[in-house]
Amino acid sequence: MDELKLALIQVPLVWENKTENLRLLGTWVDSISSPVDIIVLPEMFSTGFSMNSQKLAETMEGDGVSWMRSHALQKNCIICGSLIIEENGKCFNRLIWMTPDGNCTVYDKRHLFRMAGENEHYSDGKHKVIVPFKEWNICLQVCYDLRFPVWSRRTRQENYDLLLYVANWPERRNHAWKSLLPARAIENQSYVVGLNRVGLDGNNINYSGDSVALNFLGETLISANPGEAAVLQVTLSKPELLHFRKSFPAEQDADQFILNV
Repeated sequence: MDELKLALIQVPLVWENKTENLRLLGTWVDSISSPVDIIVLPEMFSTGFSMNSQKLAETMEGDGVSWMRSHALQKNCIICGSLIIEENGKCFNRLIWMTPDGNCTVYDKRHLFRMAGENEHYSDGKHKVIVPFKEWNICLQVCYDLRFPVWSRRTRQENYDLLLYVANWPERRNHAWKSLLPARAIENQSYVVGLNRVGLDGNNINYSGDSVALNFLGETLISANPGEAAVLQVTLSKPELLHFRKSFPAEQDADQFILNV
């Protein structure tokens, strides 16, 4: 499949209110009238970036996952975003890639944001996840992972075409967000999508969104207005990506290394 169509939902989240978040996000999903392949939601989209993991966690049969399953079927597309998931007595900040047939791939956030105590309330993921979809390979990442380029490094063994971040990234650090996303695109010669929330959370932290889709040169394809709720739609071209990689094969000179997890 030569093209990949995405819809990025940049919205405020209601603090620790699953019912209201799922209701509001449902209206945003319903507003997408043209066919898309992937709908992207923010990190912890049903709760906001809460450390109240024991109270808010759900299982893979919970309301948030069920909501994703029903809307993926309804829209006949992938829906992805992260939720607080409990499994075997541990809580994870889990990115769920839900398909229309109800199956899913999951990625547990590897790098936990210790400055907010995330490492004290959640368990870290152990595996990098690259999911195949319609002749594309998509690398799944969450928020703070963006600061660690070794984890997202594209190699011959771990090849991908799109690097996808879902986030709750505060406005006060948006310079890093705006700088690191293009860096990941350039160094990996890959499309990069960063989807962030907007609005205030329960800790009075503001989020400006700054959601964006970038091409393999780090150039902006589409971006959201700061602080505004919006749905962004973008189409990515696989032939353009492959043509660029062939014409500028920098990866052939890349350093080889083994990542010990």
